[in-house]
Amino acid sequence: MKMPSLSRRALLAAALLSLLGSAPALAEVTLLNVSYDVAREFYKDYNGAFTKYWKATTAEDIKVNQSHGGSSKQARAVIDGLDADVLTMNQALDIDMVADKGLIAADWAKRLPNNAAPTSSITVIMVRKGNPKGVKDWPDLARGGVSVVIPNPKITGNGRYTYLAAWGSVIKAGGTPAQARDLVQKIFANVPVFDGGGRAATTTFAQRRIGDALVTFESEVQSIVEEFGKDYDIVYPKSTILAENPVAVVDKVVDRKGTRRQAEAYLKWLWSDEAQAIAVKHNLRPRSEKLLAQHAKEFPNTATFTVDEVFGGWRKAQVEHFNDGGVFDQIAQRR
Repeated sequence: MKMPSLSRRALLAAALLSLLGSAPALAEVTLLNVSYDVAREFYKDYNGAFTKYWKATTAEDIKVNQSHGGSSKQARAVIDGLDADVLTMNQALDIDMVADKGLIAADWAKRLPNNAAPTSSITVIMVRKGNPKGVKDWPDLARGGVSVVIPNPKITGNGRYTYLAAWGSVIKAGGTPAQARDLVQKIFANVPVFDGGGRAATTTFAQRRIGDALVTFESEVQSIVEEFGKDYDIVYPKSTILAENPVAVVDKVVDRKGTRRQAEAYLKWLWSDEAQAIAVKHNLRPRSEKLLAQHAKEFPNTATFTVDEVFGGWRKAQVEHFNDGGVFDQIAQRR
């Protein structure tokens, strides 16, 4: 008995099903986030939340790899060829440095809210429990017999912020640049070793037990307590610097890799309610006014100033203070 022939439509459907069944799954997209030293725990949590959000929103699998180190060292690594899809730094200067090489568009800070900085922190002083040296403000770090741990300002944003916080505190109090330089010079004369990143400085202070005080970001305090215990007190200076944490897509890399859509979404989601809550969890000050008000106890309303306000911006501060032969080099030579 002759079997009835399949219709043309049925044949086409069968062929399509066969092709779909043999087609490979969509490849997982991989991003590289090149970031500063003490942001690793925040981005570890953030990456997990973002990949779940992205999968639920787009059905696409995405993996985010992390690279952390001293901020300026990280920026130079990208310039030298490290394939970062995004930069998440603690100072605009490092992103500008990469932009100056043509890897990032010059208008990067205008692409996202808050000058492309989704979080901030402030520079604080961590001391041994009971504050045996009686450190209350920046001038106390300049006293004889007080050892201070600060990462190297030549290569770390953490170190630069410390230097500028101490200098700016004098200016904000009505002092002169000469008085500011004198204070900073005395503080840095009390630094036993210049570490290459904020996390390395933490290890020196907390694990190796070197120094009477550690100057670091407020956001780093929680990690220190969780890892090394509660044998520390936190000192909020009378005035300190606001450290803003800017982010940018590395345009040349994402366009070559075809990851612009994912990289831009990765950064934009930093302003989402969920991401801002993760920032609070890691003691980073959120841009969300609602969350900031809810967590006022964790984030004291300390008097702050910005690099733009006191120093005329990061580029000017870099040239005057941190370039080769600048004020920091002059100070370091007299240590």
